[in-house]
Amino acid sequence: MKIAYTHHFGLPLDAVWKGIQDEEVLKKAIPGCQAFSQVEENVYHAEMGISVGPVKGMFTGQVRQADQEEPFFYRLFVKGKGAPGEIDAAAEMKLEEEDTGVKLTCTAEVQVTGVLASVGQRVMGGVAKLVIGQFFKTAEKEMGQMFSHS
Repeated sequence: MKIAYTHHFGLPLDAVWKGIQDEEVLKKAIPGCQAFSQVEENVYHAEMGISVGPVKGMFTGQVRQADQEEPFFYRLFVKGKGAPGEIDAAAEMKLEEEDTGVKLTCTAEVQVTGVLASVGQRVMGGVAKLVIGQFFKTAEKEMGQMFSHS
């Protein structure tokens, strides 16, 4: 299943780049995040509870950032397991400077198993976009606070 998502940040590029790499920002921005900790450089252990439509349950997994080309590009790999099934996602994140801030474009290839797979791609795509949208909105708020304190 392919997912594409675009978010506009009303912040400078360096703030968005720093924020998207910041453990605290990520921890607060991941919807339903119970635990988020770095296990090695650019690799994090995550636990999150999701409850969107038919997708309910706790997921435990790993989030890994790779191929960083500061401040314009990185890849994100997410592997998660939970009662509703397994998620395996690979995403490309591109950041572009605009007059009003930064445009982030996320294109992901997502594979799911279990109940998640039985839900159907249209519903799953909707759930994924909702979760991703929530993540970026919260991340922007956190980055804004981080940026105004520095």
